[in-house]
Amino acid sequence: MDQAHIRNFSIIAHIDHGKSTLADRILEVTGAVTGREMRAQVLDSMDLERERGITIKAQAVRVHWRGHELNLIDTPGHVDFTYEVSRSLQACEGALLVVDAAQGVEAQTVANAYLAIENDLELVPVVNKIDLPQANPDGAAEEIAELIGDTPDHALRVSAKTGQGVEEILDAVIQRIPPPKGVSDGPARALVFDSSYDQYRGVVAFVRVVDGSFRAGEPVLAMAQGTRFEAEEVGFFSPTMQPADALSAGEVGYLVTGLKDVARLRVGETLTSQANPASEPLPGYREVKPMVFAGLFPTDSDDYPELRDALERLKLNDGSLSYEPETSQALGFGFRSGFLGLLHMEIVRERLEREFDLDLLVTAPTVAYRVETPTGEQVEVHNPADMPAERERVEEPYVRASIIVPKDGVGQVMELATERRGRFDHMEYLSPERVLLLYELPLGEIVFDFYDQLKSRTRGYASFDYDYAGFREGDLVRLDVLVGGEPVDALSLVLHREAAYSRGRLLVDRLREEIPRQMFDVPVQAAIGSRVIARETIKAKRKDVLAKCYGGDISRKRKLLERQKAGKKRMKQVGAVEVPQEAFLAVLNLDEGTKR
Repeated sequence: MDQAHIRNFSIIAHIDHGKSTLADRILEVTGAVTGREMRAQVLDSMDLERERGITIKAQAVRVHWRGHELNLIDTPGHVDFTYEVSRSLQACEGALLVVDAAQGVEAQTVANAYLAIENDLELVPVVNKIDLPQANPDGAAEEIAELIGDTPDHALRVSAKTGQGVEEILDAVIQRIPPPKGVSDGPARALVFDSSYDQYRGVVAFVRVVDGSFRAGEPVLAMAQGTRFEAEEVGFFSPTMQPADALSAGEVGYLVTGLKDVARLRVGETLTSQANPASEPLPGYREVKPMVFAGLFPTDSDDYPELRDALERLKLNDGSLSYEPETSQALGFGFRSGFLGLLHMEIVRERLEREFDLDLLVTAPTVAYRVETPTGEQVEVHNPADMPAERERVEEPYVRASIIVPKDGVGQVMELATERRGRFDHMEYLSPERVLLLYELPLGEIVFDFYDQLKSRTRGYASFDYDYAGFREGDLVRLDVLVGGEPVDALSLVLHREAAYSRGRLLVDRLREEIPRQMFDVPVQAAIGSRVIARETIKAKRKDVLAKCYGGDISRKRKLLERQKAGKKRMKQVGAVEVPQEAFLAVLNLDEGTKR
């Protein structure tokens, strides 16, 4: 199709502002999906997405409207999946910026709007959910106009639930979003913005063709890695995969590569024709840095190869996931994996368990620390157990946090941020009722339950977004857990010195409840270096050896007790304590409210 009649656009918004519902209505209005095929969240194909009601993976679909070809990419809204959004935006020329008419501009609305502006996209403001009784479309339109420097009249008022105003959105996409500007007859170039793995067809690359065209059966070259393959099939999403003769400049679609090794084609690659290759690749994507690290271990050590293969497959269409092999004395062989946040970690774990039928144990999440040794060497530590005993200074990652909260919740939020060692930046009123608070917070303080605490203290009305702000020096210590005098490396933590005693006390209390009683006393200790700061004892199981003594000589009773005591002592010397899976899970679920 002629590029003048093509529009590539994305839907961006804060979580739960109606992106996927609006995508459903667009598919319905354009006739891309029949009434019989229609269901809620059509583009959310994963069971996990449907159960949680959130979008995890960006999805592309082609629709037709008034003689134009519209390529829509639906994106996630949660802060952990911002990388998915940034990848999708590079495949577009414009975006619908959706805002809930009842809630107005939220933290992720601001973050995604700036992301779109950085990518030079044309923004079409949309005020959704105008059918709600508490909706304030004019107020929301004013907030969104102030955010992007537009007038409130330009914001479209729609209800994705009822379909009101959806046709006006499609007309605005054609009128306001520019067509692609690729070279139709030049050497072919396409950007791989996502991919998936099919066990019969190999790697399927999701592409945005920038210049030239790709045909089925044509030899293709991946410019960065030098991988060569033949395009077995090309096509587009409607929303199922529809084969086509060719994909031309400006179009979005897929390319079946037949590659069985997932490492040979990465997201961000530039594809070109082997017969007439392009001279230089497309910019691709900046390397994303994981923020949160955790150990992934199979509960059955024989499943280690399956876990490695599963992580390779997931890495193919999740460029933000990183992993490297790790060995733990307590848990055996596994992987130290990097994630963008806690939700990302939870989703990866659930996908590994569901899609690959693995039974996993995940260690407590931690962040990356930068350590300077006495010799002046700089080391980045992802696992608390690897923290050097001798160190000059330790730096921890900080984030710039934007918190939008009703004005009556400001006090509770400031109290929470101060508890978590936050540094106040500034505060501004977005409207008479809503306040934006900007803080610098240590990432290690927000990975556990900061978001839950924020929601509970503001009755669910606060919204939260953050971006990376670099490393800062901190008074940090490594807290080790010893069971029966032996350190359990998987339970080590790095935390601020002030919080060490309370966390250590809570940790040993919980472990005393979770570790089963042995035939001998088992001490559970929390220690900083060689100094024990908290201790509990798991009492031994004890047989009543005096049950058969009805009175008589006291020395007989003493002799029985002494023999039992000696037996316990011998048992303690040879006995090993197995720390059960529940104990590791208990560390993950430590009640932060109690700790505070």
